[in-house]
Amino acid sequence: MNFPQPIERVVNLLDSDANQILNMTVEEATNSLATGDVNQVRQIDGHFALLHKDGQLIRMARSLGRPLRYFLAKRSEGPCLVVAERMDEIADFLNSEGLGDQFHPSYTRMVPAHHITELKLIGCPDPNPVNRRFFSPERNRLPSNLDQIGERYISQLAKECDSWLDRIDSSEPFGVLFSGGIDSGSVFLVLYHLLLQRGEAPQRLKAFTLSVDGAGQDEQQAADFLKQLDLGLFLETITVPSSAIDYQATIRVIEDYKPLDVQAAAMVYALCRGIRERYPDWKWLIDGDGGDENMKDYPIEENPELTIRSVLNNTMLYQEGWGVDAVKHSQTYSGGQSRGHIRSWAPARKLGFRGFSPYALPNVIEVAEGIPFIELTDWDHEKLYSLKGEVVRRGVQAVTGFEMPIYEKRRFQKGVTSPEVFEGLFPKDESEYRQAFQAIYG
Repeated sequence: MNFPQPIERVVNLLDSDANQILNMTVEEATNSLATGDVNQVRQIDGHFALLHKDGQLIRMARSLGRPLRYFLAKRSEGPCLVVAERMDEIADFLNSEGLGDQFHPSYTRMVPAHHITELKLIGCPDPNPVNRRFFSPERNRLPSNLDQIGERYISQLAKECDSWLDRIDSSEPFGVLFSGGIDSGSVFLVLYHLLLQRGEAPQRLKAFTLSVDGAGQDEQQAADFLKQLDLGLFLETITVPSSAIDYQATIRVIEDYKPLDVQAAAMVYALCRGIRERYPDWKWLIDGDGGDENMKDYPIEENPELTIRSVLNNTMLYQEGWGVDAVKHSQTYSGGQSRGHIRSWAPARKLGFRGFSPYALPNVIEVAEGIPFIELTDWDHEKLYSLKGEVVRRGVQAVTGFEMPIYEKRRFQKGVTSPEVFEGLFPKDESEYRQAFQAIYG
């Protein structure tokens, strides 16, 4: 007896306009993905989430800067692959097709950043996808000279920002989510420098800083940073009441429950909402997300799973987590910044902004991974924590001429309000974040 061949279906819900590809069109980038050649996909510069179908073979790929989820639904006539940015988009589509009873958030899958994910739609049983890496930066390839490292690192950052400026209208304003810290400070100064270099109006640029209940240290730090450089006119503080911070609403926006990411996203969401209320037509926002990951600048002591040896010996540990073949890799969320970048992407996207994170681009990460961290730190925590400031300060001065102020590191969510207010805004127990997420889908 001959059985009918199953009919596969692919539903692509991705918004191609949300890609920010700096060196080719979306069509050209998709054609690169279609070849299955990891070297061709590596040539795509920018933030992207791409899908290509070749018969029953599906290829997907993404950078850190965009989420890319998929869900395989069962139909009597054959499998249906739904590809989207968000879980709720997948759920809404399945409900519209009468397939909603198959949905659960944990059944969605996230394409890991920096990989081509290949999936064959051949019906039941479904084969596991294959992940092939397209980005493999070489570690420890740079000299140990901090001046040279800094100049290489910030020069690449400036090159990516310059390419981004080429692709937006020269009359449009844009703003940096700004705390006066190393990452947002360097991005702001590089963009300001590029505008002058290009002969474009620097007044297009703003530094948006958040203050919750008029408290926190970031507002003063941001003002001090810009005042020292005689750039204070670019600062714009968005002040919101603590009632504007809603961690449960934020969990719905980012579709995740990790406490640090929820806390950061809640503040980004409040800042973006304040900007939107003040500027209904504003489009472009830039942030420094990825700078900490690149320079391995997180307090190791706060994470019992980490040691300085694991941090310095594993390529892109903070960007990708333990890797797609590791036991602790989450198929639902991916790992590291591949998961956590949603904290800045989703709030801006929800409020109609186009976000851009130059530190999260592969070409910038590649320079950072080339830094000889072990040689420069000799496995010393404090040397590692001070390295980022030294590298970026020297690089900014070499590229822009500015002597950038460096302040003590502080998490964004802790800098925008007082410790007392912060403690009242967020649960202490991680289980409460999980419960809030689980309540979304009952």
